[in-house]
Amino acid sequence: GITLASSNTVRILVFISHHDMSFNVQISRWVESKHKSDYGQWKLSAGNFYGDAEADKGIQTSQDAHFYALSALFEPFSNEGKPLVIQFTVKHEQKIDCGGGYVKLFPDDLDQSDMHGDSQYYIMFGPDICGYSTKKVHVIINYKGQNHLIKKDIKCKDDELTHLYTLIVNPDQTYEVKIDNEKVESGSFGDDWDMLPLKKIKDPEAKKPSDWDDRAEIDDPSDTKPEDWDKPETIPDPDAKKPDDWDEDMDGEWEPPMIANSEYKGEWKPKQIDNPDYKGTWVHPEIDNPEYTHDATMYKFNNIGVLGLDLWQVKSGTIFDNFLITDDVKEAEEFGKETWGKTKGPEKKMKNEQEDMERKLREEEEKEKNKEDTEGDDEDDKEDGEEEEGEDDEEPDDDAGIEEDNNGKPKDEL
Repeated sequence: GITLASSNTVRILVFISHHDMSFNVQISRWVESKHKSDYGQWKLSAGNFYGDAEADKGIQTSQDAHFYALSALFEPFSNEGKPLVIQFTVKHEQKIDCGGGYVKLFPDDLDQSDMHGDSQYYIMFGPDICGYSTKKVHVIINYKGQNHLIKKDIKCKDDELTHLYTLIVNPDQTYEVKIDNEKVESGSFGDDWDMLPLKKIKDPEAKKPSDWDDRAEIDDPSDTKPEDWDKPETIPDPDAKKPDDWDEDMDGEWEPPMIANSEYKGEWKPKQIDNPDYKGTWVHPEIDNPEYTHDATMYKFNNIGVLGLDLWQVKSGTIFDNFLITDDVKEAEEFGKETWGKTKGPEKKMKNEQEDMERKLREEEEKEKNKEDTEGDDEDDKEDGEEEEGEDDEEPDDDAGIEEDNNGKPKDEL
């Protein structure tokens, strides 16, 4: 099998037909950008849970609330006339709240030491999460110097396990996005990105004819308003009476309060009938857009040569691994099975065991705490009981200090 991560390497495999290239890029040879002085630091780690302690080691973000900028160079190639597959794994084991998990594919002339958010790239692909509203897979294509976002909403995984992300760009200008080796979206460049002008536009010379009647119904000319239709909306309350103490000199002329008129019918409108002159909705005629030119090379990128990670993360801990760039779709699928596919089960098992252990520890701690609280309550009850008993022993007799003779009478009565 192909090992992409060992104790001291995180590798990128580039496999192109008739020109196989396997680049074992040691982590020390990844280039950290110096565009900013405070980029976050990366470390090599398999995380807190994994399927294989060595095979699952990847590059991990390690500082909260930081930008990250790291890239690796490989021998440049063009995807002309063949598929382009970008694939990698992402694990947000930190319960990510806001941060990127995507990669960027750059031309080989990128100044890696100065890579930053505005550096021009070919493709940006991968998950992006921020709060509850943003949980999507980015597929951004650069065409003629402009970045174009996909118009579809592709949901990403938001749990803490490792997931495999795959983008396939075909020479017929179709694409496919896979998560965990399962297709989640597909389509074409022409339909799902606004790279080219519209094929058709509204004819600027065309205007709706002045006699065009687009009213489906019209007022019935024979319908007339009934003579008794007009009634006021409110009327004086007939049951209201002027208060006995009403003083017109002081209070003015008394007027009864107004109430809704039960005979009020609202505004009268004539009945509607079908319009005999109705011609339907006028449709603005379209013409070929003179600015549109079909481009069969939107999918093509020359001198693909750098894979970069250019991210912001609020909570760090994301692990990237199993980077693959190839023109063989089947190879990518098999590679995913050999890497992520073999460790996903053991990884989940280890995570579940850790969670079970943590849950049991919490339960034990809770039991111990409840036990201590109960014993504390019992001790308090015991102390309270002893205090009450002591108080009873010390209660003075109401007759204390009064001497009695043998007949039971107090001496002062004798």
